Amino acid sequence: MIVTGASGALGSLVVDELLRRVPAERVVAVTRVPARLTALTGRGVTVRHGDYDDPASLRSAFRGASRLLLVSSPELDPARRSAQHRAAVDAARHVAVGAVAYTSFLGADTDATGLTEAHHATERAIEASGLPYTLLRHPFYSDAFLDAGLRAAVAAGEVTSSTGGQGLNTALRRDLAEAAAVVLTGAGHLGRGYDLTGPLWTYPELAAVLTALTGTPVRHREVPAQPGAMGWLHGLARSGALRRQTGDLAGLLGRAPVPLRQAVAEALAHPAP
Repeated sequence: MIVTGASGALGSLVVDELLRRVPAERVVAVTRVPARLTALTGRGVTVRHGDYDDPASLRSAFRGASRLLLVSSPELDPARRSAQHRAAVDAARHVAVGAVAYTSFLGADTDATGLTEAHHATERAIEASGLPYTLLRHPFYSDAFLDAGLRAAVAAGEVTSSTGGQGLNTALRRDLAEAAAVVLTGAGHLGRGYDLTGPLWTYPELAAVLTALTGTPVRHREVPAQPGAMGWLHGLARSGALRRQTGDLAGLLGRAPVPLRQAVAEALAHPAP
């Protein structure tokens, strides 16, 4: 089974999860820069070069795959991202990959605009390819919100947001990586689209959790909408767009996704570099 983007934050976690389930010789890690994955080679994993902008490299990288996890490109331009994904799907079809799982985004099945534009196009391309497939529609990552900045919030005694107290259905990368490994190694997932959501949480709840875990009073303060990526995410939450809940992630994991308190405790103990 093959994982693209294997040197990235999500792909590397998926490879680790696969190695807990299957022998290393069954795992192939694909990356633009194989030198980044020499540690995996030492563990018995096959590492191959594959670049979304180089279709020939993808055909070589995907050969012999019984299962392929197509991790979405980090490219932000929808047109280029869609083209990269189409190249990957075409390569998978060309070498007769057994089945494709794709890390899409929530809403991509119905929305072809904005953030979901490239994901929507890729889902349609996969469906049209004739390949067996599974669509893994991700929420935003909890890791982007629960990071080293939490320590600064504790020191300041407050967390701020412009979410209006609305909930966020984020999930940890590691839970989503585990779900992908379950799909790659299990049966009964072909032809399905999973809408993956983590437990709903709010910034007032985050402040309460920080208070409980650290013993330092931390309050939540609502602030005007801020520019930049986080301000945009807070705006989505404020509109109620991130409140959707399904049981799909818990169903794949066979357990509840990591709750807010545990995620915060881990982030405080092991802040991101």
